[in-house]
Amino acid sequence: MAGTEESADDDALYVLTAVLLTPAQFPSVLGDDYPQACGALGLEPYARGYGLVFGQDGDGARWTVAVDDVSLVAVAIASWDCGMEYDLSPPERTVVSALPGWPVALAVAAPGVPDPHDPEPDGEPGPQGVELPLTPPDAESWGPAQRRLGADEIALQWAIWREQFDSDGSEDAPAEEDTDADPSDDAADSDDSVADGDSGEDGDSAEDAATDTDGAPGATDTEEPPKPSHPGVQRVLKELHGYLASPPPLGRIRSSFAPGGARTLRADGPGWSFVARTDDIAFILLDEEPAEVLPVGRGTELPGLLRSLDEIAVRPA
Repeated sequence: MAGTEESADDDALYVLTAVLLTPAQFPSVLGDDYPQACGALGLEPYARGYGLVFGQDGDGARWTVAVDDVSLVAVAIASWDCGMEYDLSPPERTVVSALPGWPVALAVAAPGVPDPHDPEPDGEPGPQGVELPLTPPDAESWGPAQRRLGADEIALQWAIWREQFDSDGSEDAPAEEDTDADPSDDAADSDDSVADGDSGEDGDSAEDAATDTDGAPGATDTEEPPKPSHPGVQRVLKELHGYLASPPPLGRIRSSFAPGGARTLRADGPGWSFVARTDDIAFILLDEEPAEVLPVGRGTELPGLLRSLDEIAVRPA
């Protein structure tokens, strides 16, 4: 997977991996949307985007190199994903910036050089507002970066998370209107409990309406669907509807491929992250609910919201 290149300082860079920084695909640790992610690295949010190359110099120091040849980096990533070797060596003319450190945690290291470490400060000021060296978020704490990473993990492991909530007794929840549930205490624990048993209430209310039809004609036509009980879930759903009325910053809502012709949606906002499948339910993570995952049942309103969000979401090219 690794290659070599020459950085802007003519020091050999041993490439370990790379990611895209585009409106539709960017490391969520950097921000809620594409402009925020670019700002975290001192980059202008150009529509074309960037490739981020992570590597080590000859002394083992960590470096993050931003290049403007997005296609070159995309080809390298696709090759690595297929198990093929690819020597990623972006020409020096494509290098936009080289920043010390890595903003993401890497479990690999270049052979034949010292262990990864941050380079010694050179006294030169970095981009305005960028704290150097770049460091990944603390895995032992909870905050916006960890919350976004958690939502990304659910999107990647959708089937596992969906099965987890079904096995915990929430298989009726998707039939409920925006049902909210007691989430897990640990996002990685498959035995976490799901609470709200609202799903049984729809059947009871329908039965009651049927028996009361003679006394209250048309009562079922005006009956309000149940609403989510968790105030955080209510807030997120309200803000998502707000995105439809006033489009958010570029990349705040992203749509990617999912099996069966569906789409996986990722959206973020102040203090929250949202992940959903257009043919299924949704999950919400909140800054104020550390490591907990709140499911939102499909009901009658969620499908329309998901369709509308997908229409305004950015998609990978």
